[in-house]
Amino acid sequence: MSQTTALPKEAQGEAGPARPWLTLLAVSLGVIMVMLDGTVVAIANPVIGAELQASLADLQWVTSGYLLALAVFLITAGKLGDIFGHKRVFLIGVVGFALTSLAIGLTSSIGPLIAFRVLQGLFGALLQPAALALLRMAFPGDRLNMAMGAWGGIIGLSSAAGPIVGGLLVEHVSWQSVFFINVPVGVIALAVGWWALSESKAKYLSKVDWLGVVLLSIMMFSLVWAIIKAPEWGWGDTGTLISLAVAVVFLVGFLWWQTRVSQPLLPLGLFRNASFSVGTTLMILTAFSMFGAMFFLTFFFQGVHGLSPLESGLRMLPMSAGMIVASPLAGFLIGKLGPRIMISGGMLITAVAMFLMSRLSIDAAFVDSAIPFVLLAFGLSPVFVGATEIIVGNAPEELSGVAGGLQQSAMQVGGALGTAILGAIVAAKVSSVYEGYLGPVAQSFPPEQLAGLKDAASYGAAPTGLPEQIAGAVTNASHLSFMDGLHLGFEVSAGVAVFAAVIALLVRAGRKTEGAAVHIG
Repeated sequence: MSQTTALPKEAQGEAGPARPWLTLLAVSLGVIMVMLDGTVVAIANPVIGAELQASLADLQWVTSGYLLALAVFLITAGKLGDIFGHKRVFLIGVVGFALTSLAIGLTSSIGPLIAFRVLQGLFGALLQPAALALLRMAFPGDRLNMAMGAWGGIIGLSSAAGPIVGGLLVEHVSWQSVFFINVPVGVIALAVGWWALSESKAKYLSKVDWLGVVLLSIMMFSLVWAIIKAPEWGWGDTGTLISLAVAVVFLVGFLWWQTRVSQPLLPLGLFRNASFSVGTTLMILTAFSMFGAMFFLTFFFQGVHGLSPLESGLRMLPMSAGMIVASPLAGFLIGKLGPRIMISGGMLITAVAMFLMSRLSIDAAFVDSAIPFVLLAFGLSPVFVGATEIIVGNAPEELSGVAGGLQQSAMQVGGALGTAILGAIVAAKVSSVYEGYLGPVAQSFPPEQLAGLKDAASYGAAPTGLPEQIAGAVTNASHLSFMDGLHLGFEVSAGVAVFAAVIALLVRAGRKTEGAAVHIG
């Protein structure tokens, strides 16, 4: 059966499930697992490497394997929810994520751990789009703003708890415990979800566009792989260019196929809605600015300041804690003022926060970073809440799952791009100023060793074991050059945020429902 649907009609009057706030609780419990996992694994990695005798490349795959699986499968996972039911897909994701977490905690070698992390990424991809689709069904019309605001507050809470819980578990229990903690959370999420969630799936969709899945998966894998490996290989490296070329070829093939197939994986008509397209772009730009810049703060706190992982988490607490307040407030204000003003204003506040961080000194006190962190919370919250509502709320209910998958994919790609591109910018700046800070001592090192010192300085690190007479000079040069790179990275992030603020002005006030129909199958 072929079906074409208009973009969602405002005030349709569809009631949704009878227990909307329990729906929010259920999906939040599931996503809390994913959020906690994302923060605690970074803390556990050094201990995992020591106990399992894993190399740096192995530890990179602990993170990269998960991110690749997540990014590749998100849109497909959302479509599976549209076809087979979002409650069913969400609960499968919860069970799978909890079981793979248990398996990771029980493993005793790095190879199986990486394999289970890839599986964990696949189940995480099932969770997130289904969660957004279930919220869309539970909170119809303008009530979706409130739900997204509460959702953002819960994510802020889990983000704040992650580094603290992870640090305590790693330091006082074991690295395995950071994965075992997902099991009881998963059991509770399964129980509440089984009872509270109402099943919802598309009425007119009946089959999976498997060729579209293959084309999109290869495209996403090639793109994210190129982004992940570019800092190591170089952007002009043959391997990077081949990966990017493969991504472009399969993107073209995917777009062509979506115009031919009867039930497309990602109906391109969605992008005829200006707000939907702008919301997707904003997600990429915001994730680029936020995750790319925040990536280097960890090295600043631990490498330059010498803080422990737990102390670093506490330093970043003002931002996560601020989101607990800012996200529900953003949801309320977006309902009153519309997304255009709130998102554009939020990006300008984000730009100010990024600029303040570009002025951080090498001996910055807690309050020096806390002020821009709080500003970030109140700047980013209306953007994440508003852009998510724009993307999911402007898609037909039949396609709420694939819209949720697209929103999550945009975040993953934007974050990966930000980390890679800003990483290259920071590294280039460090390399250009390092020898100037090192002074005459630079002549003590052969070119290969000097290049290694610059590479370490790009992450705020100074090598140990050097002769005492030059160790101080090397440490000083490493820290000062890293700060120059960090400042430039935040300045670029501030510029991206200003650009996003201008783009946000293209968002229509409120969710506009008129426009071209969307072919869904």
